[in-house]
This record gives sequence, structure tokens and C-alpha cells, in this order.
Amino acid sequence: MDLTTLIGIGAGIYFIVTGIMAEGELSSFYDFASIMITMGGTLAATLIHYPYSQVARLGGILKKVFIYKKQNPVAGIRMILDYAVTARREGLLALENLAETEEDPFVKKGLMLIVDGTNPEMVRSLMETEMASIEERHRQGQEIIESMASYAPAFGMIGTLIGLINMLKNMDDPSSIGPSMAVALVTTFYGAVLANLILLPMAGKLKTYSSDEILYKEIMLEGMLSIQ
Repeated sequence: MDLTTLIGIGAGIYFIVTGIMAEGELSSFYDFASIMITMGGTLAATLIHYPYSQVARLGGILKKVFIYKKQNPVAGIRMILDYAVTARREGLLALENLAETEEDPFVKKGLMLIVDGTNPEMVRSLMETEMASIEERHRQGQEIIESMASYAPAFGMIGTLIGLINMLKNMDDPSSIGPSMAVALVTTFYGAVLANLILLPMAGKLKTYSSDEILYKEIMLEGMLSIQ
């Protein structure tokens, strides 16, 4: 589990809440209708923008932000060195037994291609195609989160406009203008916090994870081709 994500979100909420309480009351920033407009509108726009097959993956995408098994390039290089020693002593066919116990599907596939005697250029082409497919899948996930981050402030503004319209309808009661204006602005507040504290940082974290994973796979591919 990536504790930095939880710490970051928790710290952000803490500082915002502390700032609110230093100048006013926390209850003033709660409005159920504003929450429904901001979050419901963001989700609705996302459903319109993307096919259901991609939106259905949203839960798994968000889960990776918090639970991600980072692959260690140094450990991967040591593993390749062990495979190289085995291949030199016992031949390439000896890698088949090692491939069967390999947990990483990418490395396992590469080793099996080598054991089968596949041409090195073909191995590179097949594995690079798989890396491109993985990177594209990651990019789609990041794009969904980034799109949600752009929708949230917009729906926050829509909620504010709704609040202002309702406020203008009651201009004959001056005492209601201040509270109505405050409620109207709360929706914009929700949209800004959702986008800048939650969604955009999550998209950035996913992009970092994707870059790390692709780098690891590139190292492993070059190592396997060197063994071959």
C-alpha cells in the first residue's frame, strides 16, 4: 500500500478543515445539494464521455493509486543475472523450468519465447507490442481521472449558478442574500477541492507508476535478449 497517497489526502483535508475552523464554522461548508451536483454531475459527464467498458474499470484504476506493488529494477537485474548464469551452465532450455515459477507474466512470456527458439527480433517486436498495449491501457485510465478533474470545477460552477439564480429570486428578502450566496459558492469549493486535492494528484500518481513499470519492463526485455 502506498501510504504517501493516504498521508497526502489526509494532510490536505486536515489543512483545509483547520483553515475553515480558524475563520468560521465547519458546518457552513456542508451542503448536500452541492455535493450531489458536483459529484453526480462529474460522474454523469464521465459516463457520457467514455464507453461503459472503460468506466467500469474506474474502481480498479483508483485502487491502484492506493495499492500498487512497485517492481524493483535492481532486483530485476539480479534475477536476469541468475537466469544468465543458468542459461550458460545448462543451456537456454533450462530457462523453461524457471519460467514456470516466474510470477511476472511479461518476463514469463519473454522467457518462453526464448526457450522456444524465437528469433531475437521477433521476441523484441512481440514484447514491445505488449509494452505498448500496457502503456495505452494505463494512459486510458489516467485520461479518465484527468477528465473527471476537469468536469468537477465546471459542475461546481453550475451549482453556483443554480444557487445564484435561486438567490436572485428572493431579492425581496435582504436577510437571505448572504446565506444564499454562501451556499452558492460552496459548490465551487467542492469542485475545486475534488479536482485539485483528489483527482489531479491521483492521475499524476498513476502516470508515475506507469512510467516506472514500463522502465522495469524495458530493462527486463533487454536483459532477456542479452541472455538469448
